[in-house]
Amino acid sequence: MMSLAWPLFRITEQAALAAWPQTGCGDKNKIDGLAVTAMREALNSVAIRGRIVIGEGEIDRAPMLWIGEEVGSGAGPEVDIAVDPIEGTRMVAMGQSNALAVMAFAPRGSLLHAPDMYMKKLVVNRFAKGAINLALPLADNLRNVAAALGKPLERLRMVTLDKPRLQPAIAEATRLGVKVFALPDGDVAASVLACMQENPYDLMYTIGGAPEGVISACAVKALGGDMQAELIDFCEAKGDNADNRLIATQERQRCAEMGVEVNRIYALDELVGGNKILFSATGVTGGDLVKGIQQVANGVRTQTLLIGGADRTCNIIDSLHSW
Repeated sequence: MMSLAWPLFRITEQAALAAWPQTGCGDKNKIDGLAVTAMREALNSVAIRGRIVIGEGEIDRAPMLWIGEEVGSGAGPEVDIAVDPIEGTRMVAMGQSNALAVMAFAPRGSLLHAPDMYMKKLVVNRFAKGAINLALPLADNLRNVAAALGKPLERLRMVTLDKPRLQPAIAEATRLGVKVFALPDGDVAASVLACMQENPYDLMYTIGGAPEGVISACAVKALGGDMQAELIDFCEAKGDNADNRLIATQERQRCAEMGVEVNRIYALDELVGGNKILFSATGVTGGDLVKGIQQVANGVRTQTLLIGGADRTCNIIDSLHSW
């Protein structure tokens, strides 16, 4: 797998470079389409027999690398791929921060194969490994993580997303005295930041996309952290009405076809099997995890975070692209 580190890094770079010129255009699907096209072309030039096991786009009916799509040159190792061509298309469309092009590679059969649907996620760093249990209320998890880290609740830092569906969780954490950081979007970056050595957050809790959950799990595992996740249907995430019930029924049918279960808690080893993982995230707009693309005199600069699970490496790669 390590021989694929450079090709993977180049793939997320190409997607970010394709999307970046449209920053501020207001059209999410246009941005997604450019990134998807760049990723597909780059993937098909790599000597792998790749399969997209989970990807972003079905929920929003956006351009996407299709779940189950075969990519690569058809020669080389068999690879599972989890992808979000642009995590934060709305941020790129609106000229906001923290948008990434992200992808993860693992040997065939290693990654959870699931639809693009909502997922409940809980992430901690290596010092709180084993202290989380999504079957328990959030308050119990917060107390258990604080105890594992040797902190009072008032010093615990939780990152989440600023979405209506997460307002009860934000209120519950705040009542306990936990410091809450609610981001507009971007739970992959939040999950990774929670597991870094100089982490600004102690845990990440959210309800967001399943593709981002599996991609995050790759980075979390490579960084020695811990994670649990639960697939939830559209009604549970967005509210119970006739339209949402139809979507939820379709989601449950797809889960049955793919051999995964709704409302079952998946441990980290079930999300990502083994340690032969590669994770790459290239910044599109500026953010906390990596810098966004910057115009310079001779071209543009990109910054990419490349994480290898087999050799436990975490690299920040700055590139100058001249033309």
